[in-house]
Amino acid sequence: MQIKQAGIDEINIIAPLFNKYRIFYNQTSDLNGAAHFLMERLSKNQSTIFIAFINEQAVGFTQLYPIFSSVSLKPALLLNDLYVAEKYRQQGVAAALLNKSKEYGRQNNVGWLLLETSFDNYKAQAVY
Repeated sequence: MQIKQAGIDEINIIAPLFNKYRIFYNQTSDLNGAAHFLMERLSKNQSTIFIAFINEQAVGFTQLYPIFSSVSLKPALLLNDLYVAEKYRQQGVAAALLNKSKEYGRQNNVGWLLLETSFDNYKAQAVY
């Protein structure tokens, strides 16, 4: 497995996964809207995205948004999005993406990493 930080050149690789992630959360499929949203975030440096590859196939991603802590006087990260294609679940992909996110946080001296998921996403909660 390889984890790579995504750039604008990878939008077409991430967008189908991001679209499936949104569908998982009961949103209507919108591949063009997903690609546009990701392009906006990356081109404006408003998020950091990591993509997991197995045999050169993109199988998952996570997206981190910068936030700030007034109390600690440090930046922090919101891990709002994490998705693994169904065929590749329970193979350590989510854990690898989480570890890469923690490593990125340490490298960038963030105070903490906040994870969010829906209250009824028990599978994700078990991983977190």
